[in-house]
This record gives sequence, structure tokens and C-alpha cells, in this order.
Amino acid sequence: MNKQIALVGNPNSGKTSTFNVLTGSNQSIGNWPGVTVERKSGLLKQNKNICIQDLPGIYSLSSYSPEEVVARDYLYTNDASGIINIIDASNLERNLYLTLQLMEFGLPMILGLNMMDIVRKSGQKLNIEKLSYALGLPAVAMSALKKQGMKELTKACEKMIANPQIGNTVTYDDRLEAAFNEIATIIEGKVSKQHLRFITIKLFERDELVNARLTLTPAEQKEIAEIIEITEKIFDDTAEAIVINERYEAISRITALCLVKHTSFELSLSDKIDRVVTNRFLALPIFAFVMWAVYYLSIQTIGTMGTDWINDVLFGQWVPDWTTKILESWQVAPWMQGLIVDGIIAGIGAVLGFLPQLLVLFFCLAILEDCGYMARIAFVMDRMLRRFGLSGKSFIPILVSTGCGVPGVMATRTIESEKDRRLTIMVTTFMPCSAKLPIIGLVAGAFFPHHSWVAPSAYFVSIISIILSAISLKKTKLFSGEATPFIMELPPYHFPQMKNVFLQMMQRGHSFVKKAGTIIFATSVLIWFTMNFNFRLQMVAANQSILASFGHLLAPLFIPLGWGNWQGAVASMTGLIAKENVINTFGILYKNASEVSETGKEFWQAMHLDFTAVSAYAFLTFNLLCAPCFAAIGAIHREMASVKWTWLAILYQCGFAYVISMMIYQFGHLFFEGGSLNVWTCLSLMAAAYFVYLLIFKSTYQNKLNLAKEMVVHKG
Repeated sequence: MNKQIALVGNPNSGKTSTFNVLTGSNQSIGNWPGVTVERKSGLLKQNKNICIQDLPGIYSLSSYSPEEVVARDYLYTNDASGIINIIDASNLERNLYLTLQLMEFGLPMILGLNMMDIVRKSGQKLNIEKLSYALGLPAVAMSALKKQGMKELTKACEKMIANPQIGNTVTYDDRLEAAFNEIATIIEGKVSKQHLRFITIKLFERDELVNARLTLTPAEQKEIAEIIEITEKIFDDTAEAIVINERYEAISRITALCLVKHTSFELSLSDKIDRVVTNRFLALPIFAFVMWAVYYLSIQTIGTMGTDWINDVLFGQWVPDWTTKILESWQVAPWMQGLIVDGIIAGIGAVLGFLPQLLVLFFCLAILEDCGYMARIAFVMDRMLRRFGLSGKSFIPILVSTGCGVPGVMATRTIESEKDRRLTIMVTTFMPCSAKLPIIGLVAGAFFPHHSWVAPSAYFVSIISIILSAISLKKTKLFSGEATPFIMELPPYHFPQMKNVFLQMMQRGHSFVKKAGTIIFATSVLIWFTMNFNFRLQMVAANQSILASFGHLLAPLFIPLGWGNWQGAVASMTGLIAKENVINTFGILYKNASEVSETGKEFWQAMHLDFTAVSAYAFLTFNLLCAPCFAAIGAIHREMASVKWTWLAILYQCGFAYVISMMIYQFGHLFFEGGSLNVWTCLSLMAAAYFVYLLIFKSTYQNKLNLAKEMVVHKG
């Protein structure tokens, strides 16, 4: 049986990077039982008898978040033979707080002092031997990013399993220790000796989850409560605050022994960059320029070169011609040739044609993430989002959704407030994920080939939609309340590691190709069949097919949006299965994969018969904002844990997308295409007036909440 070692550390300490280096590809991913927190485990590359459990990134072992509860429960159940505590050595004091808590479990432990290269660059001196002596634990200097110290860490793991070493007991104020001893005497026979100190301290802190696990009599509970109350009076503070202060006092003594700081009043390079990048006035314009540059490179320059070749040459000539010749030589039936060439190849080819653009986008985003800029955007957006009622924590799921809506929805788990979490789930899929990028590229190329603002504008339409939704929903009873506070660390800037950047790019690209080979393949067959057959299963023209029949039923719904044709209606509906299906559907409807590209003149002409520039942009907006694909809807259902809330989210997304798209078309048609006023224009004006009203109007529910708070203050 494999020995289990728990990998524990603060967020951004390099824990996940360490896990990836130690385990390589020997990983399995799932969820912890009873919660939706991701679970990762992997076998040590150098020793397959040791299994590393990557616990969630946490700052403490309290019970304030699901991640903290999961980590604590795992360590408490004796599954782990030891702990690797990854410490950001450049922030030693803060990271040691978790270390002291981990030591209370009485398990063998190794200290992985990560980012030692940053410590040296900053002029600090950390005496590892003295730190190891003070805590009674082996310590390894390392840099997970540069893969330094990994062999030493692996050897330390093997040594810990062979000869377990438990650290020193870090003691606090004598008066506090006396209280701990009294509580320990009461519970001594009810818990293992190994966990006695941890349970004692948690009971002193009035931890409800720990208290619920113990079978204490009313008399014992009363005695413990009296001990806590007496200690609180002695220290003139709450029990939890007493323990926190004592831990930091102990940390100060330890760091005074082993850490020499370089005192300098000069700003670091990261601080100098942040004075510009996070500036109150410059931050958003810089962000807008960065996103414009990312989409310009992806959609209109570098990415387009590869897209043109795949669409016009690979899937435009080589693959269809080669396949047709083979099928004809095998004397395959014409209808089967049509299915393979006009259905499967046309559909999959239309989607894969955008792969180069996606890879460039993924490459650019990976650079921004790896260098530390995306963390600054979260900080900047927190300042803006809080004004509109959203927590800054909501930006992390929103940011993740630019890759895929499914992990974006799952990332809302870190938001403590149930109202904020549900609100974020409802709006996070507004962001243009990788599956929506081909739609952006198609509309930008076909209708706005010389306007570089169109592609990045989709990003900002999504952000504005999130803000408008936050404003409107926060003023309802279901979502009213103050946003939860957001605390985050801004890591120092560093040059991106090209290996990590390319790895992220290839992983995301592989996911896109995999979807094209599974879901898109199946829907290509279905779309081709329904486009070529009627309800009597007779081969007919496309406008008399099963697909056209459904399209004609749905088309009138989209007349106010400017694209009341059956092709657009069908493409939007198939997009609910997977957003790539929008392009896939067009590829099959026009029966030529080479035409669905940014330079496909034949396709441009066909599309201009059904869409104007304004209605095409409205089509793009609707498909950006409406209900996401089935996979993301499934994630919404899991996170909402309610059918009612899931349907509410879907209906809101579709309704909001419809209203915004209608406004774009009606106003655009009126001002840029010489359209006239009609009932839909009037409704659009009313919708615009309503959003303006929401910006000014204060929530009745929020006013009542503030009034109640004032009454409580006055009574006190």
C-alpha cells in the first residue's frame, strides 16, 4: 500500500508547481467527498510507493472555507504519513502561521522553502539551519519554478517515511498554556495523543466543527467554557484572537533567530511597475490596450496566417479532394460521400480552422498569467466591481471563464457569500471562452475586416454586461447585500517561463481539438442529416429539410435582433450543445469548409444575404451572452445545487442576451443603416432607460439593511 504524504501551503506559495515537478504526469484529479473542492493526487516520480496528496491552498486550518475544512479533515483522519509544507520564503512570517498550525497535528513534516532565489535577490538572508533547529524539522531550500532543490526534497520525503521526525512543540504564554493543559486533561481519553494539542487549541478557539465531533458531557462542556472565559478575562481579548496573537509572537521570535532583512527605502522593480499598471487612472486604459493587443495578434495578424492556410488549403482543398477521390475509387454511395465530405469534414474543418487563432490567444494569456499581470487585473477589477455590488473574488471565476466556462463556474466555490456566489455563477459565462472565439473571428473577418476594435470589443461587451447584471440583480431581494471582502497577494513580476507558457497553450489547445473530435463530430453528423432529409426521410434541398423546419419556427423570435433567418436561428440553437457548433453549423449549411474563414469571399457573399454588419454584431453579442453550452449548464446545476436556481440562471442569461442584442441592432440599424423607428426601437429605448435608472436608483432592500445596521449601532 502506498504511503500518503500531504502537500500543504498557502495560495501562490508554489505548491502546485512543486506537485507537478514531483509527480510529473502520474496524476489523478477528482473531488473531495461531500464537497466540490478539487482533489489532486500523484505518485512520486522517483518512488512509486509514495503518493502525494495536493491539498487545497489555504492560509490557516480554521473552518471558514471548504478548502480549509477539507485540508484539516484529511490531516485529522490519519491518512497522511507525513506533510510537506511548501513555504514562500520571501514571505516567511505569513507562511509560518500555517506551519505552526500544521505542527499541532503531531505528524512528521518537511519544510519546503520555495522561492529562495527571490529571497537572495531581495537582499535577505535566511539561515535554514537555524530555522530547522527552532522548529525541529528538516528544511529544504528550493525553487519549484526553476526545478532547483527537487532532488533534495524527494530524498527528504523518502527519509521522512523511513524515519519519521515530529517537530518541536511551540509553546506560548504560560497563562495560555495553563488553559490548554486544563482542557487537555478533560478530553485526554477522547482523542488520540497525536492530535491532543490540535483538538485542545481548536476547542479553546470555540471551533464548532471540532466540538461537534467529540462526545463531551454537558458538565465537561461547561468546564471548558469556564476555562475559556477566565482566560479571555485575563488577556482581555477573545479566545481566537489570543491564539492568533500568540502564534505571531512565536513567529517573531523564530524569524528574529534565522532571518536577516535588507532594509531599503527604494522601490522594487515590481513596485515601480505597479505604480503605473495599478494606477487609479491608468489601470483600465492599460488593461484595454493589453486586451486589444492580445486579440489583434490572435484574430487579425499572426493567428490569421495559420487560420487562412487551414481553411483555404488544408480543409479547403487537400482533405476534401483527397477524401473524395478515395471514396469515389471505393464506389461509396453519393449520400455517404456527402455525409463525410459535406458533413463531417466541413463541420470539423470549419471549427479546427480557428485553432491557430486560439493557440495565439492561449499563448498571450499564458504570458500575462505567468508574468504576474493577471493578478494585477484582479486587483484593479476588484476596485471597480465593488462599486457595482460584486465581490472582487468574482473576478477570478470571470477570468477563468476566458478559457472555459466550466472551470469558471466551478471557481465560484471560493466566494463565501451565497448570494454573491449565485450572482457570479449567473454572469461568469458571459465572458468569451475559447469556444466563442471562432464566432468572434468569423463576424470580425466577414463584416469588419479592416476594424481591429471589433474582436476586443466582444471582451468589453461581456464585462459591461456583467456590470449591468450586477447592478440590476443586486437591487433585488434575492441578491441584495454588501459584497464580501477580497484579500489577495500580488506576486512579484518575473519573466514568464516559456516551458510553462507552451504547456498551458498546448493543454488548452488539446482540449479544443478533443472536443472537435467528439462532440463536434457527432453534431456534424446530426446537422448534415437533418439538413439533407425531411420528416419522411427523403433527401431534399436544405430549405425543405428537418433543420429548416425547426429553423423557420424559431426565426421569428430573432426578427427584433436583425437576423430572423432560419440559418442564424439554427446555428444559435446548436450552439447550446457546444458553442463551436455555431461555426460547425455554418460550415455544413454552406457546404464548404474553406468558405467559413476570414477570407472566404464566397461565404462572405452568402452571409451578407442574411446579415448586415449591425445584425451580425447583434448575432455575435447574443451568442456571447446567452445560455452557455450543455457542459457549462451542467456545472451551473452542480454549483447551484438546485433545479430552480439553474433554470433561473438560464432564463436570465437568455433574456439578458436577447435585450442587449435587440438594443444593439435597433440602435445600430437606426443610426448607421438608415432604419426607421418601430415598436422594437421603442422597447429598446425603454430598456436603455431602465439600465440608466438602475445606475441612479438605490436598492430598497439595501436601504432597509443599512437602516437596520444603524438601529443596532444606536441601541448598542
